[in-house]
Amino acid sequence: MKEYRADNIKILDGLDAVRKVPSMYIGNTNVEGLHHLVYELVDNSVDEALEGFCNRIIITIHRDGSVTCEDNGRGIPVGMHSSENMPALEVVLTKLHAGGKFDKDTYKYSAGLHGVGLSVVNALSEYLEVEVWRDGKVYSQRYEKGVKQTELQIVGDTGKNGTKVRFKPDEEMFETTEFSYETLAHRMREISFLSNGIHIILIDERKAKKQEFRYEGGIRSFVTYLNTNKTVLFTDPIYVSSAKQAINYMEVAIQYNDGYNENIYSFVNNVNTQEGGSHVTGFR
Repeated sequence: MKEYRADNIKILDGLDAVRKVPSMYIGNTNVEGLHHLVYELVDNSVDEALEGFCNRIIITIHRDGSVTCEDNGRGIPVGMHSSENMPALEVVLTKLHAGGKFDKDTYKYSAGLHGVGLSVVNALSEYLEVEVWRDGKVYSQRYEKGVKQTELQIVGDTGKNGTKVRFKPDEEMFETTEFSYETLAHRMREISFLSNGIHIILIDERKAKKQEFRYEGGIRSFVTYLNTNKTVLFTDPIYVSSAKQAINYMEVAIQYNDGYNENIYSFVNNVNTQEGGSHVTGFR
């Protein structure tokens, strides 16, 4: 019988655990997990938008297979973290369960992996380069496979705020590293509908394609879009919203057509809950 001793207990430091079992963090290492990396970056930018600090997100698929996500939010903090003795930016890039989402005074709403997303993207990337525009300065740092290659440094002056992250998924971690423009466009359209007024730009340098998403009608416009080319039974969707204590907020839009199939799309904090949940059951 194989022995099981104290020495068999392994401790994985830093981001080693993510590279050891990536599917535990992003679902799988196939197409879905690959695109999940982009969603994590976009979700961080959307969280800034929901707090009123960001109104534009630009996603670019580059010819070398890397992706850049850029926003005009506040910029990830770069000051020294009091307990970790490193810049806050480095903390969120290298430490699991680190981020502003755990502070209720910083974010009322948040999507994604809650303090894990950016560090997971870093861990599963061949390289990751980050630029932060904050306090009149441009800050830059580079990582490879989650390991710091340069110290955080000031590389210029700027009059804008925001964060730009460029990463290339690690071929050792994924079954495929080719991003689908159509898959990303579908998700960016959803996010634009759900985040009323946010301007999302998707660029694909490989195919010289560009698409912009900006919808002012929220989920009412979403329902109208879903019923495009269908015969609807009434022009304006039924719309109901409710808020409790400023942080619990729900909205529902319904529009019937002459078809026989029921299509329900449900989201929590902008994340598509494809299998429904108590929120869908409760509404029904």
